[in-house]
Amino acid sequence: MMDYKDKKIVITGGTHGMGFATAKMFIDLGASVIITGNNAERIAAAQQQLGSKALALRSDASNIADIEKLSRTVADHFGTIDLLHVNAGYSILELFSQVTEASYNKTFDINTKGAFFAARHMSPLINPHGAIVFTTSIANNSGYAGMGTYAGAKAAVTAFMRVLAAELAPKGIRVNAVSPGFISTPTMGVYGATPQELAAFEELGNHITPLKRHGKMEEVAAAVKFLAFEATFTTAAELTVDGGLSHRLTLPQ
Repeated sequence: MMDYKDKKIVITGGTHGMGFATAKMFIDLGASVIITGNNAERIAAAQQQLGSKALALRSDASNIADIEKLSRTVADHFGTIDLLHVNAGYSILELFSQVTEASYNKTFDINTKGAFFAARHMSPLINPHGAIVFTTSIANNSGYAGMGTYAGAKAAVTAFMRVLAAELAPKGIRVNAVSPGFISTPTMGVYGATPQELAAFEELGNHITPLKRHGKMEEVAAAVKFLAFEATFTTAAELTVDGGLSHRLTLPQ
């Protein structure tokens, strides 16, 4: 079993949901983790829950100045890192006819620009044989109504993940992505949804997912760990964690 006590990890968007579950998993394994968020209450709560092996920082994933400041803080605190998990994301359900320039820009600024420049500024800090893991989405290849801008933003992340894998391969750094389907998180991955909308979303996910349930946050965290530290001959890959949904499996009745 791998010893994680000397591993140093950065997780953007790590104060709640899948990012928090991933941070907790690595800390439980003995690693040291820096997590980021943009909500003061969540940052404070995450710091308290994760304890001294974590450093929870405010950093706006869409703001280049914040990303540059974060990279300097990581360098000062850790020196070098073993994993950058680019997880910060944002989605809102909007039909094509409802999308505004402001909502379009926010979706791409957080999911795409932020992800790109997080990797751009922190990849020089990654140790040889370290890893980057992006969070994408099965929305990349689906076609669900109301997810046009989100799907496009995450598909762009998949595209430059593969290019970055090629560019960092000479340094021995592997670059992959985890692609979740319906996962049980407090927000279900949708910003501003009502309790009724979340309930309907959960019912839909349980119905159309071949395994007939939502995934657990810990199952996504396990996939991140696999890509980051166990899949040592894997790069430029996108691993789905979706109960078979993106492959449209038909299970025996």
